[in-house]
Amino acid sequence: MADEFIRSFEAEMIPVYIDMNKAYWDASISGRDEDYERSSGLEFKYSKILADREKFKKVKKFRSSGEIEDSLINRTLDILYNSMIKYQADTVKLEKLIKAQTELGQKFSTFRAEVNGKKLSDNYIEEILRNAADSKILEETWLASKQIGAAVAEDVIALVRLRNEIASDLGYSNFHEMSLRITDQDPEEVMKIFDELDSLTKGTFAELKEEMDIFLSEKYHVKKEDLMPWHYQNRFFQEAPQIYEVDLDHYYKEKDIPDIVEKFYAGIGLEVEDILENSDLYEKEGKNQHAYCTSIDRAGDVRILVNMKDNYQWTNTILHELGHAVYDKYIDPALPFTLREPAHMFTTEAIANFFGMLASNFRWMRKNLDIPSEDAEIIAVDVSNFTKLEKIVFSRWCQVMFRFEKSMYENPDQDLNKLWWDLAEQYQLLRCPEGRDNPDWASKIHIATFPCYYHNYLLGDLLAMQLDAYMEENIIGHKDPCYTGHTEVGDYLKEKIFRPGNRYYWNEMIERATGEKLTAKYYARQFIN
Repeated sequence: MADEFIRSFEAEMIPVYIDMNKAYWDASISGRDEDYERSSGLEFKYSKILADREKFKKVKKFRSSGEIEDSLINRTLDILYNSMIKYQADTVKLEKLIKAQTELGQKFSTFRAEVNGKKLSDNYIEEILRNAADSKILEETWLASKQIGAAVAEDVIALVRLRNEIASDLGYSNFHEMSLRITDQDPEEVMKIFDELDSLTKGTFAELKEEMDIFLSEKYHVKKEDLMPWHYQNRFFQEAPQIYEVDLDHYYKEKDIPDIVEKFYAGIGLEVEDILENSDLYEKEGKNQHAYCTSIDRAGDVRILVNMKDNYQWTNTILHELGHAVYDKYIDPALPFTLREPAHMFTTEAIANFFGMLASNFRWMRKNLDIPSEDAEIIAVDVSNFTKLEKIVFSRWCQVMFRFEKSMYENPDQDLNKLWWDLAEQYQLLRCPEGRDNPDWASKIHIATFPCYYHNYLLGDLLAMQLDAYMEENIIGHKDPCYTGHTEVGDYLKEKIFRPGNRYYWNEMIERATGEKLTAKYYARQFIN
């Protein structure tokens, strides 16, 4: 019977899955070689379970029999099939892939850029790029942030070729296509969405880019035509530069951010105290410099890793990661283990983005940071403009990432340095520094260790705006988009989004929750002129 097979298979998977996640967590914090080796070994052990060809045959047989009427069992078989197919490749190749990915992850975690003999953390680099006024310092710092690219580029290209080889062995044209299809996405549909969003955002972005350039030209005392990537206050121009009078960091300075966000989440009926107690929140030597959320056992042990600073960026980040965390925490524990995950990667990104956006919502700031009402009203226009700028800037950056990875996997032998800057010039209107021919693309960790994922962030923004519109109209019943204190919001999210887990195909879940399938119209209504 299929249900007995699933229970038996999951019983074999679960303890290894838990050990694997704990090992990766430990390695992320320590940065030690032995911890990364243990993580790699357990990931390979887990992959061998999913690579079991006899079990895969049984999944395929049950799935295609047409005899199973239980929708939950059928859905579990579908997800098992998608989870297992990528592991049906040659075992030696899989082991090589996992080892290479783990080694690259360690390189990114432990690498520190160097300027004038001084090693700089990613946090410190971002602080310099945001706050320095000297173009020479900005240039040196930006160039230093790209040093990791040169250090890992050859390894990344080798990994791309290996991923493509595995995808080809499994009948896919390349790894990019495989990655989308085994996560219930049609590559052509995703490209249509990106083409539509390109068309929708192009004009608004050009206007905003002109506004940015005028401001930054005056700030840095350079001609507009001489503005370079290091003038946009971020390593990749993926976040909005500070061009409005409001200084968001000022409102977060010397605040206990984890305590503030914990109280906010509790106020909407989503308890995160246990999550924060199990998490790692501050910088350490050797620790992963980025941020992520993990559900260790899909049974309540949910943790986040962040590197908190009392500023806007890290407030956005902790709100974002806790969005992932509450999604994982409140999935129905009675579901089969295989279905105790979000409906899709981008649906959990939607929740994370929805909450992360609150860090630049002046109403949320007023209520949660104890900003006087008169101050909040003064900054309201600038904060709203900043949020719009942030989302449009990010959408153009996502265009670069999605199209770069797609093209890279289609042809990894092309001039990737040129491809990267061609896309940055087309979609971000950035100028490539004269004579630069370096693997700057390889300095983005996602390309190495979280491949073919970035498009989900933008799809998440579309769904976040769809949920925002639905809840304003149907849950809150009045315009209060900061949501603070509205326990009915938490109740709605738990019941309609979190609890179902992966019980339904993602667009069915969205339609059940909002009355519509995924649409870009609410995103356009909110952010596009």
